[in-house]
Amino acid sequence: MEENIELKKPELLIPASCLEVLKLAIKYGADAVYIGGEMYGLRAKAKNFSREDMEEGVRYAHEKGKRVFVTANITAHDKDLDGVREYFKELKEIKPDAIIISDPGVFMIAKEVVPEIEIHISTQANNVNYADFNFWYGLGAKRVVSARELSLDEIAEIRKNIPADREIETFVHGAMCMAYSGRCLLSNYMTGRDANQGACTHPCRWKYHVVEENRPGEYMPIEENERGTYIFNSKDLCMIDYVPELVKAGIDSFKIEGRMKTALYVATVARTYRKAIDDWFESTVLFEANKDWYAEEIKKCTYRNFTTGFFFNKPDSNSQIYDNNTYVTGCKYYGHIDKVNEDGTAIFEQKNKFSVGDKIQIMKADGRDIDAEVLKMWDENGVEIQACPHPQSIVKIKFDTAVEVMDIMRSAETE
Repeated sequence: MEENIELKKPELLIPASCLEVLKLAIKYGADAVYIGGEMYGLRAKAKNFSREDMEEGVRYAHEKGKRVFVTANITAHDKDLDGVREYFKELKEIKPDAIIISDPGVFMIAKEVVPEIEIHISTQANNVNYADFNFWYGLGAKRVVSARELSLDEIAEIRKNIPADREIETFVHGAMCMAYSGRCLLSNYMTGRDANQGACTHPCRWKYHVVEENRPGEYMPIEENERGTYIFNSKDLCMIDYVPELVKAGIDSFKIEGRMKTALYVATVARTYRKAIDDWFESTVLFEANKDWYAEEIKKCTYRNFTTGFFFNKPDSNSQIYDNNTYVTGCKYYGHIDKVNEDGTAIFEQKNKFSVGDKIQIMKADGRDIDAEVLKMWDENGVEIQACPHPQSIVKIKFDTAVEVMDIMRSAETE
C-alpha cells in the first residue's frame, strides 16, 4: 500500500494457556505467542505449560516461523530468587525467543543465566515515559511493554525518543485491571492471594456497597442502583477499529490479553486482528469496507463490552460496568477438530452440548465461516449417540460438509 510503505507491519502477539491453544493461535494468525510456565508468571490459575509442553510449543512455533515468549513477570521475593535462577537454566535449554520480566532482580538473573534470550519488560513495570524505556534498553532489554495508561500521543512521543532498533509492545485488546498497570494489593489484602505473585482473585470484579460504621447491615449502593455496583469493573479494551492509529504511533507489537481465555476467544481475536492488520496494509479502502465484519466477529467470543481505554482520552464512568461482573457471551464454543478420518468423519473433544440435527458454524483460519449440519455422532467407544452432553468427552462426528484439523466448531448464532 503506497501511502503506508514506510510503516512497519506490527507483530500480532496472542496469549496461550496451553499447548493446544498455542497451536490454534498460530493457525489463526499469531506472529508470536506468549505463554506461562508452571511458576513465576502472573496467571497461576491458568493451565500453563509443563516443561515438555513448552519444549513442544517452542519447537512447533519455530517450525512455522513463529516466536514464543515466556512470562516470568512476578514481583519476586527473596524466597523466589533461587527458583528463578533454576527456572531460567531450564529455559536456556528450551530456547524460547524472549522472557517477559518486570522485576529488576529477576532481570539481572536473566542477563546472567540466559544472555542469549531476548528480555522484554512487562507492563507490570509501569512503563509510562521514554526515560523508563531508555533505562531498560540501556540495561539490555530488546522490548518494553507500555503501561495501559498511555495515550497514543504519548506512545508516539516515546517512539521518537528511543532507539529505532528497540521495540514497543502495547496491549490493544482484552481485560484491563483497575490497578496501575495491573499492580494490585486488593487481592492480597482481602483474600491473602497475591496478584503480584500470580494468584489474583479479581476483587475488582466483585459487587460493592457502602456500609456506615454505626449502621451495620445497611448496605448502601455507591451508584444509584438498588442492586449495588461493581465500582472497579472496567470494560474490556478493544482497538480493532483503530489499527491505522496504532501503527502510526510506532507500536511494534499488538498484544492481546487473555492467558485465562478459551480457545474460541484466542482463535476469534487472532483471526480478526490478523485480517484487520493485513487488510489495512493492503488497502485503506479494504480496511474501511470490512470494519462491520471486524466489529461483528470480535463479539463472537466472551467479552465485557468494549472501551478504547486511555488511548484517546482519560476513561470516565462510561468505561466502567456498574451493574454486573459477567461476560457477554457471543457464540458458544463446541470444540475444535483434532483429527479427520479417511471417511470424512472428525474427532474432537467436546466443550459444550449440541445434538444430531443441529446447525453449527465451522470457523476456518482463512476467515471463512461455513454452516454445517450435524448428521451423526459416536462416543469414544463407537456407540452412536444423539447428543454429546458431557464436556471433555471424545466424540466422532459426521457433518454435511468437509472439515479440516483445527477448524473451530461454534454455535451458528450469537447468544
